[in-house]
Amino acid sequence: MNKQSNEQTRAVVLLSGGLDSSTALAWAVRRQQWQCYTVAFDYGQRHRIELEASASVSAALGVAAHRVIRVDLRSIGHSALTSDLPVPKDEAEHGGIPSTYVPARNLIFLSLAAAVAETVQATRLVIGANVVDYSGYPDCRPEFLDSFVQTALLGTRAGSEGRGLQIAAPLIAMNKSEIIAMGLELGLDYGLTRSCYDPLPDGSPCGHCDSCFYRRRGFAELGRSDPLSYPAD
Repeated sequence: MNKQSNEQTRAVVLLSGGLDSSTALAWAVRRQQWQCYTVAFDYGQRHRIELEASASVSAALGVAAHRVIRVDLRSIGHSALTSDLPVPKDEAEHGGIPSTYVPARNLIFLSLAAAVAETVQATRLVIGANVVDYSGYPDCRPEFLDSFVQTALLGTRAGSEGRGLQIAAPLIAMNKSEIIAMGLELGLDYGLTRSCYDPLPDGSPCGHCDSCFYRRRGFAELGRSDPLSYPAD
């Protein structure tokens, strides 16, 4: 690893502990050779097991620091991930924005990550957003990410001093099997990741939510076995 490049390029990576964000972190650490600081969010989500996964993935990939930021999105509600609304099952690709959409989540998370970037003097934000195999969330689109760059430029000290942030979304145009293939090439252990929106009491994936659907299909298209175990259909 080039020490000078590592010192010059620092990145804050939004890491849920899921398949996409973990692959994006592996890309930043092992392909870009950036010094990475990971940020996970405890936002009142029902699938809190992802917080444990984010810590495990961060440790495995040797990040500079990992932190968890607490923000209560349950008090806002209107999402199956932050309320008692049922998580849709076996409804992937039915169109429209699903009830698992958390209002303005990526807008909030990117804003907090930008604040972290100022404190660690990072010039990159990395996010595992994707617009191919995804559930129709509007805050995963490249237009949104581009607009946030301009917002961060105008609304931060770093931006006012000419040290604006860039957003890297390396998975934005990849399907799930392509994402998994890249992660495997980079040596990412997908057994450490957790993707399910509605895990069983023991933490294992339900196998039927949108996130499980796209993950399972991605591994199947590659002819590879998902290291996670799913309940019998």
